[in-house]
Amino acid sequence: MAPRKGSEAATSLAEPFRRVGGNLTVVSFRTPANAGVAAAVPTFHNFLMKIFVSLLVAVGFLWGVYLIYLKRMPTAAEGTASTQAISISGVRMDLLQIAKAERNSIMVDGRCLSLDELLASGSMSMSRPERDGYTYSVQCSGNDFTATAHHAAAPAGSPIRYPNMVIDQSMQVREVE
Repeated sequence: MAPRKGSEAATSLAEPFRRVGGNLTVVSFRTPANAGVAAAVPTFHNFLMKIFVSLLVAVGFLWGVYLIYLKRMPTAAEGTASTQAISISGVRMDLLQIAKAERNSIMVDGRCLSLDELLASGSMSMSRPERDGYTYSVQCSGNDFTATAHHAAAPAGSPIRYPNMVIDQSMQVREVE
């Protein structure tokens, strides 16, 4: 079979070889990588799509982090919402502060002080006998004391509960009903 000349040789798929400059060359049956197959899309459109997809992936990732770490956060006490954890921790710290101040007053003055006297003495960093709906009270009996944090009951049918807490000279915060 005689070799074909010109465009006839380049377009023939049945003929695997053609002559270029006197040498026999293999003709590829695939489209070269640099050949335009479709109309060229402006790179600006590709750039905008990359930004859009990147933002979409980032928002999806942040939404997953929100669901995992904030919505399913462990609670401070059974039946309390995760948003209450900070408030309950603050109440526990306040009760510990009250108990330490009572212990100091018993050691120094030899008597238990009321909550108003403790606040007035400046032995605690607290300025008010309340926090986030909890009110504090101190009951004295000789050299023994009990500090209580009380919150009003949650509305009927509410999944949130507000635990009442108490501390005494043992320095252990406990929940009470």
